[in-house]
Amino acid sequence: MKKTIDRRNFLMATGSATAAVALTGLLDSHASAAKLADGAPNAEKLGWHLGCQAYSFNRFTFCEAVEKNASLGLHYIEAYPGQKLSKEKPDAKTNESMSPEIRKEVKKRLADAGVKMVNYGVCGLPNNEDTCRRTFEFAKDMGVETIVSEPAPDAFDVIEKLCDQYKINMAIHNHPAPSRYWNYETVLKVCKDRTKRIGACADTGHWMRSGINPLEAVKGLEGRIISFHFKDLNKFGRQGSHDVPWGTGKANVKGILAEVYRQRLKAVFSIEYEHNWMNSLPEIAESVKYFDKVAAELAAGQQ
Repeated sequence: MKKTIDRRNFLMATGSATAAVALTGLLDSHASAAKLADGAPNAEKLGWHLGCQAYSFNRFTFCEAVEKNASLGLHYIEAYPGQKLSKEKPDAKTNESMSPEIRKEVKKRLADAGVKMVNYGVCGLPNNEDTCRRTFEFAKDMGVETIVSEPAPDAFDVIEKLCDQYKINMAIHNHPAPSRYWNYETVLKVCKDRTKRIGACADTGHWMRSGINPLEAVKGLEGRIISFHFKDLNKFGRQGSHDVPWGTGKANVKGILAEVYRQRLKAVFSIEYEHNWMNSLPEIAESVKYFDKVAAELAAGQQ
């Protein structure tokens, strides 16, 4: 016998289904809009500005990187040269060649997301004033506070002049050995007798890959650290080691942050997470939460 459904039951059944679909859509909408972390308010109280190095999202566009950064509750980002701007404008890249119109668009995207392009790098700075000046002009226009570079050894007179003229810092980055600045003692030597606007971008992970204890390096660079490319790695002394959520690897993140706190250092900490490229946000969110937890403990004297 064929089963019949009256109009009232039909409307109730289809209405429930419609409601379920609507509810699912609403939940999906909230899930996509929900933040994975609430930023680092305790760290901010210490003068520690936490944000992502856009290279963490180099499989995505810069605009997508800004959105991912904002989803962590973070208000700072470090751009790197050459990232595609957006899906709509893949030919535009984040570098000095950006047109005034593109720069205006990027500034609006950043403002709408509540994110500041605080750093820019890692970029080359040769012993050529015109070339370096273009980078400093770009940084000034975009509101960048620090240019991160591994500059030519003979370029420091030019760089120092431009740092003081533009009131913009230049932080020397350390890629792993055998790169020019892998050893923090080399960074100290080239900074000697220079303006305080020249210092270190301390990459804790690359130190580990080079067999350098990042805590000892931070101690050795006291007074010269401007910013960080902050990392925790699964192994020490191995070039092939990879990023893990902060506090779960071999870097002694808590000890490093305690030393930064002892130095009363106020700096930008750029999260450069170079692992699990397509789905790193959950692991980065763990790192953000751990970082802010340690900051709170340090402020409370619980280190």
